[in-house]
Amino acid sequence: MTEATGIVGEFFSLKEETDAELLAMQCGDFYEFFGKDAETVSAELDLKISQKSSHGSSYPMAGVPVDDLTPYLKALVERGYRVAVADQYETDSGHARELVRTVTPGTLLETSDADAQYLAAIVDGNGSAGGSSAHTSTDANYGLAFADVTTGRFLVAAAADADDALTELYRFDPVEILPGPDVRSDDDLLNRVRERSDATLTLHDTESFAPKRADNRVCEQFGTETVERLSVARPAIAAAGAILSYVEETGAGVLASMTRIQAHHGADHVTLDATTQRNLELTETMQGERVGSLFATIDHTETSAGGRLLKEWLQRPRRSLEMLENRQESVAALSSAALSRDEIRDALDDAYDLARLASKATHGSADARDLLAVQNTLSVLPALAETIASNPDLAESPLSEIIDSPDRDAARELRETLEEAIAAEPPSTVTQGELLQRGYDDELDDVIERHEAITEWLETLAEREKRQYGLSHVTVDRNKTDGYYIQVGKSAADGVPDHYEEIKTLKNSKRFTTDELEEKEREILRLEERRGDLEYELFEALREDVAAKAELLQDVGRALATVDALASLASHAAENRWVKPDLHRGDRLEIEQGRHPVVEQTTEFVPNDVRMDDERGFLVVTGPNMSGKSTYMRQVACIVLLAQIGSFVPAKEVEIGLVDGIFTRVGALDELAQGRSTFMVEMSELSNILHAATEESLVILDEVGRGTATYDGISIAWAATEYLHNEVKAKTLFATHYHELTGLAETLPRVANVHVAADERDGDVTFLRTVRDGPTDRSYGIHVADLAGVPDPVVERSRGVLERLREEKAIEAKGGSSEPVQAVFDLGSGTMQTHGQSEARSQAATTDGGSATADEPGPESDGQPLDPETEAVLAELESIDVNATPPIELVSKVQELQKRLEE
Repeated sequence: MTEATGIVGEFFSLKEETDAELLAMQCGDFYEFFGKDAETVSAELDLKISQKSSHGSSYPMAGVPVDDLTPYLKALVERGYRVAVADQYETDSGHARELVRTVTPGTLLETSDADAQYLAAIVDGNGSAGGSSAHTSTDANYGLAFADVTTGRFLVAAAADADDALTELYRFDPVEILPGPDVRSDDDLLNRVRERSDATLTLHDTESFAPKRADNRVCEQFGTETVERLSVARPAIAAAGAILSYVEETGAGVLASMTRIQAHHGADHVTLDATTQRNLELTETMQGERVGSLFATIDHTETSAGGRLLKEWLQRPRRSLEMLENRQESVAALSSAALSRDEIRDALDDAYDLARLASKATHGSADARDLLAVQNTLSVLPALAETIASNPDLAESPLSEIIDSPDRDAARELRETLEEAIAAEPPSTVTQGELLQRGYDDELDDVIERHEAITEWLETLAEREKRQYGLSHVTVDRNKTDGYYIQVGKSAADGVPDHYEEIKTLKNSKRFTTDELEEKEREILRLEERRGDLEYELFEALREDVAAKAELLQDVGRALATVDALASLASHAAENRWVKPDLHRGDRLEIEQGRHPVVEQTTEFVPNDVRMDDERGFLVVTGPNMSGKSTYMRQVACIVLLAQIGSFVPAKEVEIGLVDGIFTRVGALDELAQGRSTFMVEMSELSNILHAATEESLVILDEVGRGTATYDGISIAWAATEYLHNEVKAKTLFATHYHELTGLAETLPRVANVHVAADERDGDVTFLRTVRDGPTDRSYGIHVADLAGVPDPVVERSRGVLERLREEKAIEAKGGSSEPVQAVFDLGSGTMQTHGQSEARSQAATTDGGSATADEPGPESDGQPLDPETEAVLAELESIDVNATPPIELVSKVQELQKRLEE
């Protein structure tokens, strides 16, 4: 077998040992891909393909330099590939390779993304991974675990049902998910997991989820007592064990950075389901952009760890009044101490991500520059402590406790060790030497001094030779071919001393060596090799020392991130006139001159009030299209959410009773790929709210029932309002164009009407953006259609039809019909009544947001009933949703109806 055959054969042999899609195999100074793998990476990364011959065959080959593998790995993993890596090592007979790790989305260490990179596992506790457990039995049927290998963070959580489990997955937004055995066999649940997440789904070894095996693995990693104190059920432990097994199997080498396991209890946090997070645009807009989200608006953090923590707070608001008041106190102190806050932020600007540096150290991939970053970041801790201590308000706030929470003595000792060890400007690789400072190690110092002495001898050799032998044009240099040499110009070459030994003749000079020069060369090479070996040994020991202190680095990193996040909230509050909300455990929610935290950044904003309590807990919000109803309701939700992360809020004065969940149903969205229409999605979201919301929740409903026939929609909205009011009793804001619902304020004691005002003069409508008490009876849909650019003929025709319908209703209201109709809704029973004329004429649907009222017969012309065909055309015209119909389709439909009327 030829060498080529050996390399290619070894590649395919190793490829069979892994389930990864791609294999990068080290061949000297390159990592090579062969066959289909080479074609794949060439297409994905634009690498050049060459051919490798093997046993009469030719194979595509593509490679990347050893030192450049990381960015290529990252790019491939981000494109969804699992990449196995095989490293080369020396043997007695030459070279061999072995698989050392498999890089997946959840085990990729080398990331520049500041966000958490969670690897998740989900277990269905109703199956084999369920059952009783010594770790406190709960009513949880699902267990989840989340690990960020880049920081060492490890969390476990329990969920009562599949919906709760999916909410937690959405909340943590993992990049890779390991579904347990029973989850993978549940096609419906697996599809829902795929719908809720863009994460890679990996089918890990089933045995890793086995309860006893997982239990032993978790106790081995974190300690039996620690695990028992978690008080979580068996499914969560099974999920945690599977993650630990997977991280170890893939060779990520970061288990040592996973120093603590924490329980994530949903009851400690405000429930924010996936729909709510999307509707409130917490971390990204509806278009998937970061800019314009609530997080982007309030994020002024200086560090990636601080930004990551602030995002976590936003996605997982808290319910603990004590914790929130502590954060508020810190934000208040920082917001009023501008100079100290600036000093803190300046200091944090020099901080690196300690948690990720700790993971790199435990993995063995941290270089000297990483350890220098650890040293510099540890220096930030005493700087922050000094600034906080020097300001009385800050010193008396919880900030002092935060900054004192890590072991500052241990942090100082590690910092001083690194200061004594790491060179001021170390190289980017750990094999080049010059990593460590003089004075760190005596033996290394001796080697360096001897090396410097020889180097000085070599540097002065040319001048000495010139003086001693009267030579001119003499230089001393070194290259890989000739080693060290003395080069003499040809004109002086005949005068060199006898002990010069010629090694090469060039065009204008000759090269010589001497016995002494060769000895010095051998000595300097020995010293360079010894220096490299000794320095690497010392550096490895230093890196291991840093790795052993991973928990300390995580503690310091967490403290710095917390101060950073609080300072960010304080900066935003100070710059935008935000105020401290008064938090309590009651029902009262009162916001004076509230503003939307994002919208106020881009436009002049009209502040509005809201008042809700145990006597006024359900607000029916009416008003024109595009007048700001949705913004008003979302700003209420955002203000409550911000208050429950400990932030100040955009308002003049705020009183907030803590909520246990925020639920929203906003806008129209279909999921056709899953076979769900807009109306089906709307009903699914409504169903989730009616099942999940509690008396302590805040519910935002924007247009329920609009996706179906008018009276179907009114009936659903009516019944949902009654259920929320009577059974759930959640604080609710419900925006609707079904003005019939405003009548509920007369029969349901906690329902109140508010409306967004508009001013209409001479046919022109001005949206005032002001919320006032009481209902409105108009939606100005045609005006909005005009603003949206609907063609003039359609707008004018719509106005004509509307005017005629209003006139006919006016005639009917005066008794023009001999057979009046009772009210469409009986406000006492909530049922629809249609007595008198035929149903087609008595159930006159709301027109342009108006309400069907008592004594309203069907449309007539000149006091006479219209023919059935005309009534049918008008009914069809009435059913058109101007806001949702594309202009071209709208024009076509109106033309069709005009033709039918003419006929």
